[in-house]
Amino acid sequence: MKKCSLEVSSIETMGLLDGPGVRVVVFLNRCNLRCIFCHNPESWACKGREYSIDDLFETILKYKNYLKNGGVTFSGGEPLLQSEQLISLIVKLKKENIHVAIDTAGYVELTSEVKSVIELSNLVIMDIKSTNSIGYKQICGGKIELQEDFINYLNTINKEIWIRQVIVPGINDNEQYIQQLNDYIKKIKNVTNVELLGYHGMGKVKYKELNLKYSLDDTPDMDLNRLNELREKIDF
Repeated sequence: MKKCSLEVSSIETMGLLDGPGVRVVVFLNRCNLRCIFCHNPESWACKGREYSIDDLFETILKYKNYLKNGGVTFSGGEPLLQSEQLISLIVKLKKENIHVAIDTAGYVELTSEVKSVIELSNLVIMDIKSTNSIGYKQICGGKIELQEDFINYLNTINKEIWIRQVIVPGINDNEQYIQQLNDYIKKIKNVTNVELLGYHGMGKVKYKELNLKYSLDDTPDMDLNRLNELREKIDF
């Protein structure tokens, strides 16, 4: 039976960081990765407040007047794990001329539902975890092949792409990795923006509340001056 509700972790109504303009950002539950720098561990579980598609649509529509130069971003967790339900919601949003972005790691099987969500959306914000298999395993416990399959799929469609990469002290905060990232991004079509995001430990308290081990407990926040130096080396 088709599920007609979405499991939502939280909703940010005036987001400025997750796509162009002012946005409603819907953080969906469920994730199949365990990134060492994740600051939303509460989204891992298959739990959360359930919204019917109509209720979530009406919630978003309340803010339509603020979204003329922005839109809606579905983040997570991994939003594409709820692709079947997202299709109906995005169709309704597009009828209202609301810009839709999907913030994803692309760590999903390329089902017809996943492809439909991507093809219906205006923008894909692609979270690159690493450019190589060893780093991918270290950072999020997964296999890079799914990320690369997803990128190969994106290269077959005409969809605007933003790239994001979290920079973590002692792991990928060096010129060698940034050059690898530059080379990796050149293989991706239709990239219009690249963002380096500095690691921060603000999510530590959530791990304590959930009785989870935090892998980067001794890692300092990313130095902003160093982050800006690395940003200057992005060849985009």
